[in-house]
Amino acid sequence: MAAKTTDVQILDARVWFEPVAFRMPLKFGGRVVDRTDLINARVTVETRDGRTASGCGSMPIGNVWAWPSKVVDADDAERAMRKYAQAAADLFASCPDFGHPLELQYTIGAEFQHLAERTARDLELAEALPHLAQLVAVSPIDAALHDAYGRVHKRSSFDVLSAEFCNVDLSEFLDEQFAGEYADRYTRREPAPRLPLYHLVGALDPLTDAEAKGLPDDGLPHVLGDWIRSDGLTHLKIKLSGEDLCWDVDRVVSVEDVTAPIQKERKQDHWFYSCDFNEKCGSADYVLEFLQRVQEQRPAAFGRIQYIEQPTSRDLKAASAVSMHEVAKRKPVVIDEALVDYEALLCCRELGYSGVALKACKGQSESLLAAAAAQKFGMFLCVQDLTCPGASWLHSCSLAARIPGIAAVEGNARQYCPTAGTRWARLYPGLFEISDGTVETGRLSEHGLGFHTSGIASGADVDEPSEEI
Repeated sequence: MAAKTTDVQILDARVWFEPVAFRMPLKFGGRVVDRTDLINARVTVETRDGRTASGCGSMPIGNVWAWPSKVVDADDAERAMRKYAQAAADLFASCPDFGHPLELQYTIGAEFQHLAERTARDLELAEALPHLAQLVAVSPIDAALHDAYGRVHKRSSFDVLSAEFCNVDLSEFLDEQFAGEYADRYTRREPAPRLPLYHLVGALDPLTDAEAKGLPDDGLPHVLGDWIRSDGLTHLKIKLSGEDLCWDVDRVVSVEDVTAPIQKERKQDHWFYSCDFNEKCGSADYVLEFLQRVQEQRPAAFGRIQYIEQPTSRDLKAASAVSMHEVAKRKPVVIDEALVDYEALLCCRELGYSGVALKACKGQSESLLAAAAAQKFGMFLCVQDLTCPGASWLHSCSLAARIPGIAAVEGNARQYCPTAGTRWARLYPGLFEISDGTVETGRLSEHGLGFHTSGIASGADVDEPSEEI
């Protein structure tokens, strides 16, 4: 690998954890979550000429989503991901190489599976961390590395992705189709000014006042209609069961029946739904029947469905892997849980998936590579989150704002754990105080990941932006 003066070496990397309580439970994929821990990370880098800077990253641990194991319970999975994140930080800190963050992450990543197996042995678990759980645990460290690299060069992390900074092109990480291309080709030089916000309608979320029982009196909306009026929502993500066709159809019909009169009252003619089955559908026929019934019962609701999200198992190599070709003829079908690397993306395309759901929780590096591939292949693009509060929400928005063609960005921490973002809302109110159904992503133009990350490092209230961390 050729050496550049812009290369950095990692001097130090560390992680710590921050508990986050939910104001109300979130149900998805048959599982209920009412709390999480944030993995916070700090990475310090040094250039070849001795300049140093630190960057930070933050992401929910997300074990229930990233590692839904049949042989490792949720508590043990969470414990393993915490231990893995700490060991991964040591791995990053011990890397002797100089390079660009994409290159350093790629080099260090060769040890991730070995580290997962060692973690499982140390904790006497029946299985090692799967690929997705590894990505989530490492994602705040990867984010902190990109943040530090941008800060040491006093540039946005999205503006240091060209041949001027990278030693190798994208073919090193993807394949020969990307020879001579760099990630700057697939990212914006300025963030999109605003992006539509996808609001989550969880399986336990009340749609009407009659269903709203036992919810906290904290001044926030309780039912869907109040959320729409309060935040001016135009994009609703509906969690479905994938195992009860009548319930799934009725849920979309109910959402439409609640939403339509309120949007008419607001003089809003266009709004959208996405349908998330969290891998629970047993076949493509289930999805096709679901779409057919929705179309028959509420044609307008069918027309509002913007995309279907990962309806069947994330195990793409199983003999039972389901083809999505027929479903994709009716609506875009996006890959989510199954998207862990480029090989998985190619496999999903062969199975008929027509879109990609990017997530900052899979890592800044992996997200940039997936975004490049999705754009080259003309796939539908959206950005979703992992109920990301505070800085992790800002990171997700920054990623979405820099990728061309993003339809919308999902953000549901304001619904389930809003207090975790309080200190950040003072600096970036347009990303937390929603009134027109969009988030003000144009503010995310600072050095590094695009926002003031020192609050992650201190855990204290954030005052004024500063280049020092």
